[in-house]
Amino acid sequence: MIPKEEIWEIIRGYDKDNLTIATICSHSSLQIFHGAHQESFKTLGICIGQPPKFYDAFPLAKPKKFVCMDSYKALLDYCDDLVEENTIIIPHGSLVEYLGIENFESLAVPAFGNRRVLAWESDREMEREWLLKAGVNVPMRFEKAEDIDRPVIVKYHGAKGGKGFFIAKNKDELQDKMGSKQQKYTIQEFILGTRYYIHFFYSPIRSQGYKLKKGTLDMLGIDRRVESNADEIFRIGSMNELAEAGIFPSFVVTGNLPLVLRESLLSKVFELGERVVETSIDLFGGMLGPFSLETIVTDDLEFKVFEISARIVAGTNLFISGSPYSDLIERNLSTGRRIAKEIKMAGELKLMHEIIT
Repeated sequence: MIPKEEIWEIIRGYDKDNLTIATICSHSSLQIFHGAHQESFKTLGICIGQPPKFYDAFPLAKPKKFVCMDSYKALLDYCDDLVEENTIIIPHGSLVEYLGIENFESLAVPAFGNRRVLAWESDREMEREWLLKAGVNVPMRFEKAEDIDRPVIVKYHGAKGGKGFFIAKNKDELQDKMGSKQQKYTIQEFILGTRYYIHFFYSPIRSQGYKLKKGTLDMLGIDRRVESNADEIFRIGSMNELAEAGIFPSFVVTGNLPLVLRESLLSKVFELGERVVETSIDLFGGMLGPFSLETIVTDDLEFKVFEISARIVAGTNLFISGSPYSDLIERNLSTGRRIAKEIKMAGELKLMHEIIT
C-alpha cells in the first residue's frame, strides 16, 4: 500500500484549477466522464490498444484525452505521466478486476476514496466481519458442505460480475457442482425475497443532509441486476426438468433495472447505510464516496445484506440524468457527477486529504 503521505505530497503539487478525472474505459466510465464534464473537469480515458470507437457515439461522455497501453498492468509505468496531468483516478469494478487490488494499492497516483476498502470488499471473510460488526442482518453461512440443510448459493471471491455463482438445493448437489475447483468461495443460504441494490454516497466533508458522526450520507438510487439466464430460465421448465436437460441458472450480470422502495422502508435503508459507514471508519478509516449494499427484502419486510460494493456500481448507469431519489437532492445528479462535485468541494475547502488516497 502506498503511504497516504506520499499521495498527499503529490496532491499538494497539483494545479487545483486544472485537475483531470481519469478511469479505465469500462463499467461506469461514461457516467464518470459525463459527470466530470458537467463540473468542468478535464477527463482522461485509460484503455488497451486503440480508444473504444463507441465513445464517438456519446460526445457528452467522451473523455477529452486517452492513454492507450498494451495491458492494464502497464498503468503502473504511466504514473509520472498521469501525475503531470494532475490526475485523480476513480476506481470502479473493472479497474479493480483488471489491475488487481495490490497493483491499485501501490499505484502512485491520487485516487478518489480509501484504497484500503477494496481489500475488505473483495475478501468475503473480511466483508462478513465488517457486516456483523455493523449489526446488520446477513444470510447464514456454511463452513462445510456436510453442514448444509437448506438451499444455498455459492459465491467466488472478487469482483467478477456474478460469474461462476451457482445455487444448490442440498449438500449432494453442492458437491456435484463444486467438482475440484480450487478458487476461494463462500457458501450462503439462499434467501427468498426481492433483490434491491441500494446506491449510497458517503461524504466526510459535507454538512447538509442525512448526518452521520462525521459528514453526510446520500441515497442516490436503487437497481436490480439482470443476470444472464437466471431471470428467464424457469419459463421453460422446472428446476428438475432443466437439470435433466443439462441447463442450469447462470448469474453473470448483463444489465440492470431501476427500482423504487416502499417509502416506509427508507428509514431502514438509511440505518443500514449509516451502520456500515460508521463501522468502516472504526475498522479501516472509512468507506468514502459511492458504495452499494446488495440486499434482499423478505416478505416480512426485513433487509438481509449479502454483499457490499465499496465503489461506484454499474447499476448507477441507469441514473445518468438522475433517479427518483437523487432528483430530490439535486436535478441531474448522477453518481458520476456526485463524485466530481465532491472533488470540487474538497478543493474549494482545502480538504483533498479527506477524500483522496
